[in-house]
Amino acid sequence: MKNIIKFILSLFLVVSFNSCEESNNTIDEVSQFETGAILRTLEIISNTLNSSDPNSFFAVRVEEQDEEDGALFQSVDLYVSIRDLTPDNGLTVANDHLIKTIDASAFSTDTPHGLPRGTISATFAEAESAMGLNSSQHAPGDIFKFELRLNLTDGRTFGASSAASIITGGFFSSPFAYNAIILCSPEPGDYRVDMQDSYGDGWQSAKGILLTIDGVEISITMQSSYAGGPPCCGWLSTSETVNIPVGTEIAIWDYTGDSYGSEVTFQITGPNGEDLGSYGPSPPVGLLPVVLCAN
Repeated sequence: MKNIIKFILSLFLVVSFNSCEESNNTIDEVSQFETGAILRTLEIISNTLNSSDPNSFFAVRVEEQDEEDGALFQSVDLYVSIRDLTPDNGLTVANDHLIKTIDASAFSTDTPHGLPRGTISATFAEAESAMGLNSSQHAPGDIFKFELRLNLTDGRTFGASSAASIITGGFFSSPFAYNAIILCSPEPGDYRVDMQDSYGDGWQSAKGILLTIDGVEISITMQSSYAGGPPCCGWLSTSETVNIPVGTEIAIWDYTGDSYGSEVTFQITGPNGEDLGSYGPSPPVGLLPVVLCAN
């Protein structure tokens, strides 16, 4: 584990003696980083921001790896950009703004493999200030993109632009960039979810739509008998109502996917009949931009 970068370098050297031609093999992607460095994602602690709370935050825990087992590690720069997905209030452009620099001394080497580990974070207020934005220039549903740039003592810097696919996924899990969606304290009340399955046998997913209310998960689904649900026939449509209590700070809606997503559609309606989105067939898996802010 600790010497994995050195191992890849050795493997690359063996391969390089046997080939002088360019190729698209995995080893050729890896070889771009044989003397580089990565920040391996250990845990995404928080990737949601509450526009009603300036102290809500993005945070990720990472492990630094370089060819000298952390000896080249100097610092990490944290940058932020905005992806404006709510054009109703105008289009906001703010790219590549430095929030802070974290020195290597803030990382711990008392770790399972002796490699530096640390948590990198920024509050909503810090990100907003770095981009010079105010509340009129963003809205719930927009995304703040955070990028880590790893600086080495020899002057080299590695970030999202230098990360090949073999580095961003799998074991390395070093994308250098993370999306954080802007949410708000939701309007309390009863939300209705209307669900359909065009084939008529229900959804092949145990969770379906996952609503997380201040950390508590609620599954909303029309689970078929094939996926462990009750015996059914004619599962063409159903509706479910879920209550978001007064005082809720964050409500996060996710669609968890389905083996037959092309058969799945659903609509979400707010407490006062607000149309909060119609999805499918084949709804995108992941966070749903369901936002209804409390007055």
